[in-house]
Amino acid sequence: MDDDQFENRARPLLRRAGDGELLDVAGVAHFFRLTGEHTGGRFAFEEFSLAPGTIGARPHVHEGHDEYFYVLQGQLTLHTGDGETAAGPGDLLAATRGTPHGFRNAGAVTVRALCLYTPAGYEDYFRDVHAAVSSGAEATDELLAEFRGRYRTSSHRADRG
Repeated sequence: MDDDQFENRARPLLRRAGDGELLDVAGVAHFFRLTGEHTGGRFAFEEFSLAPGTIGARPHVHEGHDEYFYVLQGQLTLHTGDGETAAGPGDLLAATRGTPHGFRNAGAVTVRALCLYTPAGYEDYFRDVHAAVSSGAEATDELLAEFRGRYRTSSHRADRG
């Protein structure tokens, strides 16, 4: 849907509780409730969950979009560029373009959180990784780096000294 079609839609879009696209990527269940197809490319919105001990994303930097993380359940360990900090229910992290960030579940219970991407498009990264792994590829650091590069995302070294 292009911008003109999005602007001219007569009604808001209601997404019911089960509506969305579920992608399991490297142990993280990404449930995209809204994608660029729904929002004219303006933003994407997902709920994700991480089991205890799961790394969601090693430290990285986006140059093409912003991400906003809102914790619903559990303790999400966030890399903020200066180290790690725990975020609990109601906490929000704004990882705007150019800021290093990453996340993992270092706790004992499953983490549930929301993530908003603006503009949309990064959901295609997760689709690409999911498709590759579903076709038999292993989600190695090299494979993930190749896909991240397609979406203006690079690794961030946390051990800058």
